[in-house]
Amino acid sequence: MKIVLLKEPKDKDSGSDPYITELGLYGFEATLIPVLSFEFVSLESLFEKLSHPECYGGLVFTSPRALEAIKICLKENSKNEAWSKSLKQRWNTKPAYVVGKATASLVEEIGLTPQGEKSGNAEKLAEYICSREKPNSSALLFPCGALKREVLPTVLRERGISLEGLTVYQTTQHSDLQESLSSYFSQQGIPASIVFFSPSGVKFCLQHIQKLSGDFINHIKFAAIGPTTAEAMEAAGIPVSCTAESPTPEDLTAGIQKALCSQNC
Repeated sequence: MKIVLLKEPKDKDSGSDPYITELGLYGFEATLIPVLSFEFVSLESLFEKLSHPECYGGLVFTSPRALEAIKICLKENSKNEAWSKSLKQRWNTKPAYVVGKATASLVEEIGLTPQGEKSGNAEKLAEYICSREKPNSSALLFPCGALKREVLPTVLRERGISLEGLTVYQTTQHSDLQESLSSYFSQQGIPASIVFFSPSGVKFCLQHIQKLSGDFINHIKFAAIGPTTAEAMEAAGIPVSCTAESPTPEDLTAGIQKALCSQNC
């Protein structure tokens, strides 16, 4: 059975995408269609803040893209040297909170130790942070996207935990999205399932999918990578057949299997 994954491919240097690999183990033929493009901004400001770990109580990452911004900074020799010689060790005395495994692995790549990776979403990560941080202590540095949700900042603020956000990337629709979707539907037909990986994906893709699917849209099982995306799907009128228990290839595959089995078994 064919599955469409509305997500960006994993870093080209990291081998095949783990979602395609996992789904393939269970006989699914998965195709990635990139939905989003990212423009990185304020990178000088980001490194300036990273250069002063003494001003912060720790780091918070809710997106792999925030780590990509740091990795871009560290491509510059002088900044990489400063990071390797002292900044990395100094940040490692403080927590680096992350929302999931993908973000955690990127935190490890820059030499830090992630905490909270089993949280899976912003709400649970906020509770995890609140269980470890004392009110009115040093602010946590939060590199984030322009479209960040306010759940985590709101919960921390209500508990007296200071969070200093810095927008380091902006999200736009991928330039090839419409063409990629049209090409897939014309060549592969109607997929058994389509997986949304972000509220932005719902916003940018839904109209195209409705047009391309026509009357067959009711045959598609729509899946969400997490509760935030599921909420966006429901708000847009998409029936959510399954939501991954946590944002991992294993949990997504299990959810899709169950949803498709309920239809065909």
